[in-house]
Amino acid sequence: MDTVAARQQMVEQQIRTWEVLDPRVLDVLARVPREAFVPAEYTELAFADSPIPIGLGQFMLAPKLQGRILQSLDIDASDRALEIGTGNGYLSACLSLLCRETTSIDIHPQFTALAAARLPSVPEAKVRLITRDAFGGEALGEYDAIAVTGSMPVYDPRFERALKVGGRLFAVVGVAPVMDAILVRRMGGDEWSRESLFETVIDPLVNATAAPEFVF
Repeated sequence: MDTVAARQQMVEQQIRTWEVLDPRVLDVLARVPREAFVPAEYTELAFADSPIPIGLGQFMLAPKLQGRILQSLDIDASDRALEIGTGNGYLSACLSLLCRETTSIDIHPQFTALAAARLPSVPEAKVRLITRDAFGGEALGEYDAIAVTGSMPVYDPRFERALKVGGRLFAVVGVAPVMDAILVRRMGGDEWSRESLFETVIDPLVNATAAPEFVF
């Protein structure tokens, strides 16, 4: 497989056509070797327009969705970014090439170890990996951009509180078959704005609050 050509085709035929047009984002997605992050048995599907299993019942998000996440966050080279849900480390690598400092959190030590093993395939990517429950009591810190890569059936405001004023948060809220991808901006000390971006479906974060059940 000509992986360079396959990555470029992924960018042109999948990501651009899903309204991802930011040249910095497109450049990063064309440069980062997506094939180096997927499990060996799925190498041939590395550039497919679909989620890819990475173990523990979790999936690598489709390329076009990862492109929309990066573009929505409008990341600046001076930003500090936080990723909730490291997975295999691919999006972590992409984030780190767009901003000054990247921290990525995952509850599964298997995934932070996997990311640590894969990230050297992108020598310029610098990511601080932390194994912990993002819903635990420990403070998250303050960031300019936060990407939440698992859905929240019920929106949890703890992540928006970790934004600096002017910071942006990407999250997916709701339950299948329809979830809402949103962008949250911190406008002031106690003021946030929320914008609905598009509909999608992704797996929920571990320990996210479940949606209430309806009883008839």
